[in-house]
Amino acid sequence: MNQDKVKIQLSGVSETLLLPLWARAQCSSGHHLPLNDTKAIELVENIDYDFSKIDKAFGFESLLINTARTKQFDNKIKAYIAEHSHASVINLGAGLDTTFYRVDNGLIHWYDLDLPMVIDIRRQLLPEPDRVTYISKSLFDPSWCEDIEHTEGGVFMIAGGLFYYFEESQVKQFFSLLADNLPSSEIAFDVVSKLSAFFSIWSVRRMGIHGVRAKWSIKNADKMTKWDKRITVIDQFPMFKNIARDPVWGSQIKRRMDWMDKSGMFKIFHVRV
Repeated sequence: MNQDKVKIQLSGVSETLLLPLWARAQCSSGHHLPLNDTKAIELVENIDYDFSKIDKAFGFESLLINTARTKQFDNKIKAYIAEHSHASVINLGAGLDTTFYRVDNGLIHWYDLDLPMVIDIRRQLLPEPDRVTYISKSLFDPSWCEDIEHTEGGVFMIAGGLFYYFEESQVKQFFSLLADNLPSSEIAFDVVSKLSAFFSIWSVRRMGIHGVRAKWSIKNADKMTKWDKRITVIDQFPMFKNIARDPVWGSQIKRRMDWMDKSGMFKIFHVRV
């Protein structure tokens, strides 16, 4: 491989950050998918990693799921900053996500939060641009909330492919942390059914990534309001809601998307704390 490329040495859950990056790059390179993420393509080209093992383990459906999640988050952020133009936006478990480059309005303050080893890699590949701050901490370390400035303009968070790697007790703890430290903030995140979690982890293991388990699953966001009275559900919907079914994908893919939405395999939750 090219010696100028950045070598990625990750394992377990941290290595899974390469999956959505690969998916966004693939989606932006063709497949008639509604995504244009040139930054993701650039990153994949600059990383010394065997992406072919992801290609072998995950198929077109995985590309669709990642594209849909990306589009739903982009839409949620754009809607929020349309009303809160100077908001602080926090990407939890950011990995090598490139959302900032797609949604920036030139005014927001952006924060990418992840573990120190991940942020170190991120800095090598994506040095912090203006109005972007990297935070090298665990999301369960409440001190990261003190690093968020300009909260008077509103706070919006996204968490993609994150919470289902933790126990429900940990997720509860995290939302109480938010309510204590960043009251009136909003967060959009994805959740999966037990069945979809099983197949996702099976594919991850086919890649050779071990020690990864999906632990938290939830069907209805209203259950979260019983955890803490400060949690308010703003929205919850199936992953493929308002995602156009391109005829070029074929009728089988359309039926699969409809079935996944109807069965609740993948959803987006949007809550306020």
